[in-house]
Amino acid sequence: MAIAIVIFALAVGFSLIGLLLKILKKPMKLVFKLFVHALFGFVFLFVFNFFGAWVDLSIPLTWLNAAVAGVFGIPGVVVLLILQII
Repeated sequence: MAIAIVIFALAVGFSLIGLLLKILKKPMKLVFKLFVHALFGFVFLFVFNFFGAWVDLSIPLTWLNAAVAGVFGIPGVVVLLILQII
């Protein structure tokens, strides 16, 4: 009887872990996508600052600025540049 309880507890535990992973799959995919976009935004800001140094334009390299640049692309960088100038 004790073996049946252990097997039942393991089955319920694995089922709950599987359900939790299925529920968290979409939000984790969204977080990963946001991280990748922020990383590309960070690289874009780095390149922008490299070439912007020739004309005295720069945007600080922070994760918030990188996220804005990654999510919104070039219009986000333009907005960051306008905010930097103001």
